[in-house]
Amino acid sequence: MDRAHALNVLGTALVPCSYDPLTGWFRDGCCHTDANDHGSHVICAKVTVEFLNFQMERGNDLITPRPEHRFRGLKPGDRWCVCALRWREAYEHGCAPPVVLECTHARALDFVVMEWLRAHAVSPAPES
Repeated sequence: MDRAHALNVLGTALVPCSYDPLTGWFRDGCCHTDANDHGSHVICAKVTVEFLNFQMERGNDLITPRPEHRFRGLKPGDRWCVCALRWREAYEHGCAPPVVLECTHARALDFVVMEWLRAHAVSPAPES
């Protein structure tokens, strides 16, 4: 799908998730995806300590900076395009982070149900 016309889970235009830290499969601030994004980084999450620790326990270190990948490491409160199946796994273990529906790509619905996302929805506060 053309990134310029991507839709969110609400059926409206996809809104940027975060520019600081710069997120997205394409590092364009949005949870855009394509056929090469095997992790489907489509859910805009406001990460929590519980989620970050849960990911670390599973070998997905989102905390340690990786400058070679333009990644400063995440801290609680950061918004980040997370893999849909990683979010689903966290949901199933009771530690799913909040999501910003306006910034979550419609493709997320291939992996999770809208009711789960709505139950974890937060308002899309503007990027500062």
